[in-house]
Amino acid sequence: MATETQESTAAPEAKSAGLPQFDFQWWPGQIVWFLIMFLVVLLFVRLFAAPRVGGTIDARDEKISGDIADARRLKDEAEAQATAAAAETAQARAAAQRVAAEARAKAQAEVAARLAEEEATLAEKGAVAEARITKARDAAMANVAGIASDTAGIIVSKLTGKAATTAELTAARG
Repeated sequence: MATETQESTAAPEAKSAGLPQFDFQWWPGQIVWFLIMFLVVLLFVRLFAAPRVGGTIDARDEKISGDIADARRLKDEAEAQATAAAAETAQARAAAQRVAAEARAKAQAEVAARLAEEEATLAEKGAVAEARITKARDAAMANVAGIASDTAGIIVSKLTGKAATTAELTAARG
């Protein structure tokens, strides 16, 4: 039992010393192990981790540069195609306008020809009608003299009570 009392009394003394990290007697060993672990981690990072990360960064930079170059190349190609498309559109528009102008000119020529035919037909019909009118007017004018003479004779006979002679009516007409 005496040994048990010594152990039990020794144990509380060790526990009462506090945390070993703050006990100055353990610091030199802790510092040595800290430096050893620091150097191991430093060598690991220096030899393995940093080159891989650096390689990844370089690969990413190269990929980004390549993608930017591809994007610029594609942009230039797209601009060239847009310019070509604009030129083709302008040519097609000019051709369409030319075709439309030709069709318009052809239609106007056809309209002018039909109009000329219709005007000629109307002029011919007008000339025939004018000739009929002239003939009818001449016929009417020939009868007007006779009608005027008859009318004048009737008026003279009503006013004077005597019938006018043909010589008197002819002399009054002329």
